[in-house]
Amino acid sequence: MRICITERRLDRIRDVLSRRQTDLTLVINNIHDPHNVSAILRSCDAFGIHRVHLLYTDTAFPALGKKSSGSAKKWVETVRHKDAASLAAVLKSQGYTLVATSFSETARPLAAWDFTGKIAIILGNEHRGVDEDLAPHVDGALYIPMQGMVQSLNVSVAAAIILYEGFRQRHVAGCYDTPSLPADELERLTQLWAQK
Repeated sequence: MRICITERRLDRIRDVLSRRQTDLTLVINNIHDPHNVSAILRSCDAFGIHRVHLLYTDTAFPALGKKSSGSAKKWVETVRHKDAASLAAVLKSQGYTLVATSFSETARPLAAWDFTGKIAIILGNEHRGVDEDLAPHVDGALYIPMQGMVQSLNVSVAAAIILYEGFRQRHVAGCYDTPSLPADELERLTQLWAQK
């Protein structure tokens, strides 16, 4: 079956893909609530994140509904990893700095991080945080400064705030002005997205 697509829709797809960021990514680590995962993927799409990495070692990746994600899961690529060591090996071989969300003594506030380079932010499980297996592989930790009685935000809200800071820094640096995807990949993805 052939899908008819308007030129206007193709232009929108090309425009969105031309602003996708390949150097900023998230690692979703054993986050079990499907609403949280869907909301994280929606924020990724909103801020132009091209790909996220999934590390599910002790819980199944949740089944995602269409309502809460706004179908964002079909616009954001996902890569699954079997364990912490292989995830870290892949990302570090691609030049990423791995930064975990944490309340540790050495964690630095969100605004102290440079999001204009290759950086992967690790978001941990709703109750336990980032898996201990990842600790030897991370290059640093970040936290979102809070002014209230509660110590932490919902993980999907934290993801949105982190991604907004990444967007803000990258926007100022002009990272959205030039496509980070090669021209042939842009065209391949345009054709693929036109079928969605």
